[in-house]
Amino acid sequence: MRILIIITMVILLTPLSVLTYMYMNERAGGLADQRISKVWGLSEPIHIPIANSPERAVQEFRGELYTSQFIHQDAVDGGMILFTQKKDREDNSNLQMEYTRKNIFGWKWVWGGGYSINESVESKFALHYISIPKLENVSAPFPMLFGDIIDSTIKRVTVEIKENGKPASFDVKLVEAGENEQIWYAFLPSSATPPYTIKAYDEKEKLLLNKDIEEADGFGSLFVE
Repeated sequence: MRILIIITMVILLTPLSVLTYMYMNERAGGLADQRISKVWGLSEPIHIPIANSPERAVQEFRGELYTSQFIHQDAVDGGMILFTQKKDREDNSNLQMEYTRKNIFGWKWVWGGGYSINESVESKFALHYISIPKLENVSAPFPMLFGDIIDSTIKRVTVEIKENGKPASFDVKLVEAGENEQIWYAFLPSSATPPYTIKAYDEKEKLLLNKDIEEADGFGSLFVE
């Protein structure tokens, strides 16, 4: 009878212990936030709130003055990638990626990154890019590359890496995200490291652009020759 009572108590207490740990991990300022804080090099943990939707998770983390518009989202394993843009910035190409993760309590912002490139200068931009590196001890679908396409003759984009010394090519997703707005993005294996090679092709599969990206967390542009 004593053994039966102990077994019953273990069965009842185990779900409660798991739930308690999950709450301690996900709550604002909890274990998950402490891991993010270490990536940022902060001495005190940030407090990332839990929200009822991916969009709300971004808005609550970014603050009340957040004015970017959501232009595309895509489900990934365990979460959602959202792309945003500030529409009031003339002569600027700006794109932001936000990654939110789903847990049993709701949605929580994890990471983000983006760029703002002045296009008022007399340069023939063809494609912009940014590279988001893998995060140590943080569960997220990185490394990742994304950007927007300026030259409408570009119909396909690939990213090439080397795995075990052998080249591997990944087709990226191209998405119409509004009037005359096309974005691209690619998720790479967690083991991928620079250099990454971005290639762009026209509708006849003619190679238009070819550039090696040496930085894991850099951004820039490819130009029409």
